[in-house]
Amino acid sequence: MYSQIAANKRRTIYIMVVFFVLIGVIIWLLDKYFNGGTGIFYGALIGSAVYALFSYFAGSRMSLALNGAKEIKQKDNPRLFRIVENLAITDGLPTPKVYIINDPAPNAFATGRNPNNSSVCVTSGLLDIMDDKELEAVLSHEMSHIKNYDMRVNMISFALTAVISLLADIMINIAFFGGNNKEENNQTFVILGIVAAILAPIIASLIQLAISREREYLADATGAYTTRYPEGLISALQKIERTGSALKKQNTATAHFFFANPLKGHGITNLFSTHPPTAQRIARLQKMEITD
Repeated sequence: MYSQIAANKRRTIYIMVVFFVLIGVIIWLLDKYFNGGTGIFYGALIGSAVYALFSYFAGSRMSLALNGAKEIKQKDNPRLFRIVENLAITDGLPTPKVYIINDPAPNAFATGRNPNNSSVCVTSGLLDIMDDKELEAVLSHEMSHIKNYDMRVNMISFALTAVISLLADIMINIAFFGGNNKEENNQTFVILGIVAAILAPIIASLIQLAISREREYLADATGAYTTRYPEGLISALQKIERTGSALKKQNTATAHFFFANPLKGHGITNLFSTHPPTAQRIARLQKMEITD
């Protein structure tokens, strides 16, 4: 487990390097379009760095807001708070803030740069269909992400996805509505802008895929060891498989945060899913042996 935490920290650096290179390429294209005469390369580079830092530090609040999550207090749902507090004590973590999304699909996610700035969020659908053991199992999985520092990697990828999408939007807007360059340059940039706009969601998916599916297996295993009851997580996964986990409000940028895939779609969509197949997760849990 400790080796996985160290690997996640290294992965953060790798992701930052790769995607800052991609950001640099997009900014270089902008610079070439303006013939390097406006200092746009350095301005955009600095602006992107500032935006990435803002997204990183504010990303937790942004991810909660994008999914319509509302913070609650203990009096609002004593059952949920009791389970979260007990798991935090068991894991030796600070108690995270607790949020609920009003959505009938059973799902959950955790967010935050580190255990001291973490939150857990569940859908109303999860609360409705899970018994206490199953709910504890799902929340233990999410608390494991916090403990294993998976969320730091998620916040980095979220920040860089936001920057790439922003720059792609700038390119497409300039391509169609701005610029006083020669017509042939504009035509070239229109093509580049369209390509960038198409690639932005694909790049976002690749960022999510860079967050290995193995972290989901690790969180399942860690959560099962915490509760000493893998059957609870197996039962929760089976219920979610039958019910479906796709949320009404679709958001690809935060899809990799969730316990189960929150996006609609089948076939090729599943190839870009950061979530391993539910059947494989259940099979691994069934092979686990919990010893005292």
